[in-house]
Amino acid sequence: MLSEYLLTEIARLGMQNKLPLHRQLYEALRRALLDGKLSAGQRLPSSRELTQDLGLSRNTVVAALNQLGVEGYLVSHIGSGTFVNDSVPKAAARHRPAQERQGATLSRRGHALATTFCATQLEIQPFTPGIADFSAFPVALWQRLQNKHWRMTYPDMLDYNYSGGYGPLRRAVADYLRVFRSVPLEVDQVIITSGTQQSMELCAQLLADHLDTVWLEDPAYWGAVKAFMATGLRLHSVPVDQEGIAPQAEDEAKPPRLIYVTPSHQYPTGAVMSLARRHQILSIARRHKAWVLEDDYDSEFRFSGPPISSLAGLDTDQRVLYMGSFSKVLYPGLKLGYLVVPKVLVPSFKQAHYDLNRPGQMPLQAALAEFIEMGHFASALRRARQGYAERRQCLLAALQPCLGQHAQISGAEQGLHLCVRLPHALDDKALAQRLGELGLTVRALSAYCLQRSDAKGLVIGYGYAPLNDIEHHGPLVAKAIAGALACLAPKA
Repeated sequence: MLSEYLLTEIARLGMQNKLPLHRQLYEALRRALLDGKLSAGQRLPSSRELTQDLGLSRNTVVAALNQLGVEGYLVSHIGSGTFVNDSVPKAAARHRPAQERQGATLSRRGHALATTFCATQLEIQPFTPGIADFSAFPVALWQRLQNKHWRMTYPDMLDYNYSGGYGPLRRAVADYLRVFRSVPLEVDQVIITSGTQQSMELCAQLLADHLDTVWLEDPAYWGAVKAFMATGLRLHSVPVDQEGIAPQAEDEAKPPRLIYVTPSHQYPTGAVMSLARRHQILSIARRHKAWVLEDDYDSEFRFSGPPISSLAGLDTDQRVLYMGSFSKVLYPGLKLGYLVVPKVLVPSFKQAHYDLNRPGQMPLQAALAEFIEMGHFASALRRARQGYAERRQCLLAALQPCLGQHAQISGAEQGLHLCVRLPHALDDKALAQRLGELGLTVRALSAYCLQRSDAKGLVIGYGYAPLNDIEHHGPLVAKAIAGALACLAPKA
């Protein structure tokens, strides 16, 4: 009976995992032990008997038995044979009823993180079916650069990095931000991270304590909500209007330790923070000795109007930490971003980043640095900006028939998404669901809200949707919006 079970398991493991034969036998025997098919103290067939019954070489059988002996599953007695160790737990103790196991695996925070503001329902993806369009990205060139740096990699390039990132990449980031985003900085202030999420977590870990208050825009960026929940901060939502985040006197009754903002293109409404509001935020930060986290996530793609300077460029008190990434221009899976910290914080952030995150990927950072230095980043940005501008214009034209007093577009001047603002009485989640049934992925604006219930609309991503799909499916979105608005109109 044991041999038949082992042969069945070996065949299954060989088909699924392509493991070596001795490992297949080890896994099959281990499963038999843990599932109670072999009880504590039971004697196993000899290696010679298993060799004959299973049709395996004796070396294969001995290797599997020896490994189980090393791990404590089996014990051998000279002259007596090999036995199941008495310490192997009984099967009944391992297979508790499902109801006993439910709800026991996650902490309260873990449960909240797994069930609140889930990215799969909020991440702005194409509103038409398909995969992201990276056709403008020079894949062959990128592969050559990566291969080049892997071939010439020195040992220290394979180790953790404690200096904040690859020097030439940090210099390239500093030069870019000084010229194009008006961020006053020195190279030493740039820290290369694995993306904006890691930048936010690092800021929360170093600048705030458990249950300190962080101000968030409402509607909010889901990634920021998750990052600050995970680090144990108390979330306080501040409504967004057409000029960006709009703090009132009652908000200052809950003094912030951190203020997270997306001033150049609020996520998800697209509102641009006015100059007066920027000065207000800096004044609040100064008054409460708070830190401002500026997420400049898509500033590379501005299609109309003058460029918007960074909030960090107005900061005279060194209270702003500026973050961005390369994902929008290159590709999301690159997972490289940057964080610019005030000079006084540089040593602490570098040390903590090294201790907490063990940063590396130096060959990848070296390839990106050369990609930028050779002008390829600027070329890729121009191509991407041109392609996204065409898609944006096509979507605006498609939505035009449904626009009017009760439906306006916000946030179309910049970025890879826009927001169609709708009346408060309209059920935007139901509208998004109806479009989803047609295979069109759009997001309800109300789904991004923390506290407020008056923000309704549709958030539509167009960056990765092919142009011909926008031409075809855009009018369907406009028709659905017009139909929903018609249902709100008073009956004659």
